[in-house]
Amino acid sequence: MADLADQHENFKSSNAELITVSTDTKFVHLAWQREEKSLENVKFTMASDPTGEVSRLFGVYDESTGLDLRGTFIINPEGNLVASEVLFYNVGRNSEELLRRLKANVYLSGHSDQACPARWTEGAKTLTPSAKLVGKVYEAT
Repeated sequence: MADLADQHENFKSSNAELITVSTDTKFVHLAWQREEKSLENVKFTMASDPTGEVSRLFGVYDESTGLDLRGTFIINPEGNLVASEVLFYNVGRNSEELLRRLKANVYLSGHSDQACPARWTEGAKTLTPSAKLVGKVYEAT
């Protein structure tokens, strides 16, 4: 969450709203934010899902432990899921990569005939999928 906090302004400038959700109670979130120095800059919503309802909806609830896997989801303004990633409990996430994927999806929402290749960054060249591109992606990037 500290990594997200460091990038929060960049997400906001991309018109994204960050919300974290866990099965912890709001009191646990408050304690973490109060006691964990790396979370002092968290300004986004930390939602509590003690029943696991939201976690089940997104397919990240582990019934055997009552805990969430680390799911990350990008939902567009129309409410459609456009990107997801689920990691095991002990694998951290990279907010810079999440921001890159967000920006790619924002770009593609206005350019649906294009594709953003691996490691695409804002302003970089995109691809136009077609039969002519098959076997020639290397030359096109």
